Amino acid sequence: MTMSRERPPYVADERTLLVGWLDQQRALVRWKCEGLAAADEQRSVLPTSPLMTVAGLVSHMRWTEHCWFNVLFLGESHADNPQFREEPEDLDMMVPGVALSTLLDDFEAQCAKSNEIVAAHSLDDTGKHPDFKASQATLRWMLLHMLEETARHVGHLDTIRELLDGNKGYY
Repeated sequence: MTMSRERPPYVADERTLLVGWLDQQRALVRWKCEGLAAADEQRSVLPTSPLMTVAGLVSHMRWTEHCWFNVLFLGESHADNPQFREEPEDLDMMVPGVALSTLLDDFEAQCAKSNEIVAAHSLDDTGKHPDFKASQATLRWMLLHMLEETARHVGHLDTIRELLDGNKGYY
């Protein structure tokens, strides 16, 4: 999936704008990871948040996409998603030995699936999973939430990257 770091058009329909802004933030994830030394992919720079690594964040974002679009919206099983396991906490961020390139490819593949789901449904449709209250949200709400979630974590990647090797920049 090729995502653009460009902003969506100034004038467009709601779906184009929502998906466009989300895709821009998704594209910034890979850009923030470009050129990172392999030794820094899993390195923690925040003493009170040891799982907040570049690799951990990318894994978390992949599973968050799966959570909202596949599980909560479509009603699919959550058995394979580590976010739904109570122990250990933050299992989705624990990816020792997994290359960042693999995590980025998995993230982008999940984003492509998410976009297919969004394209096939009305923004007014609500989720279908019977076990989670959050599935009552509309697809529009979920897109806005994922935009907020992804942008927040791109900000985390900004900070972590600057602390790791001094690399910084918006886009």
